[in-house]
Amino acid sequence: MTVLVDAARWPAHGRLWAHLVSDSSLDELHAFARAQQLPERSFDRDHYDVPGEIIERLVAAGATPVDSHELVRRLIASGLRITARERRGR
Repeated sequence: MTVLVDAARWPAHGRLWAHLVSDSSLDELHAFARAQQLPERSFDRDHYDVPGEIIERLVAAGATPVDSHELVRRLIASGLRITARERRGR
């Protein structure tokens, strides 16, 4: 079981954002997020959006840094990935 974080590359609200996921369990992901005091509103169905300035803190707490392709590959392999079609409700 691993919590993964990618690089902050997605601009919004005047900052760059990254994604935090689990490769095995949403319970593990939520527990890690709570321990790191991430707001519940930053959860988006299969990941947390996290500001780039806290990535070092997340890694120090045990998150594994990976590139975006690896993050998505492992999220899909875990069975936790929510597809774009599912996000649209189709």
